Amino acid sequence: MDAVVQRVRTSWTKKSRGGPEAARRNATPTAFSLPPGLSSALHEVAMQEPDSFEPRMQVRDLSAPGVILREVNGLLRVDPPEVSMFAMPRRNRRPPAVRLAPGQWLQWQINYRFVGSCSGAWSYRLETFNILYGSAVPDVFLGEPARRVDERRVLR
Repeated sequence: MDAVVQRVRTSWTKKSRGGPEAARRNATPTAFSLPPGLSSALHEVAMQEPDSFEPRMQVRDLSAPGVILREVNGLLRVDPPEVSMFAMPRRNRRPPAVRLAPGQWLQWQINYRFVGSCSGAWSYRLETFNILYGSAVPDVFLGEPARRVDERRVLR
């Protein structure tokens, strides 16, 4: 399968919910340039509050991208991203799968709130999946996607 997934994960705590820290968090990108020559791979980008939201990147194989990808009748079927059973708010109704034609890309965003098991402190995460069906050029995800799914919710 000729597909590239870029998974951008931003994680923070209550500290970054308001003021200057929130401004820094809100300024984090949801898409990045890809390493040159990338094909059939997962490009992971993580930005965390303790690291001042500096991007940390790695390239992995496409075996566990966080979404289920299948080729069906010449299209790429993208099922909704996996959701942790510990994440809030609950998402009992999910959007349907998205189908991409060769050369198209999709941006799927979903956010969560987690409660710490020991302290009870809340933490938050925004995940953005940029998914291309076909060969990638480094700046492919810096433009407008053919399709967009927004599953972000208010995180209280």
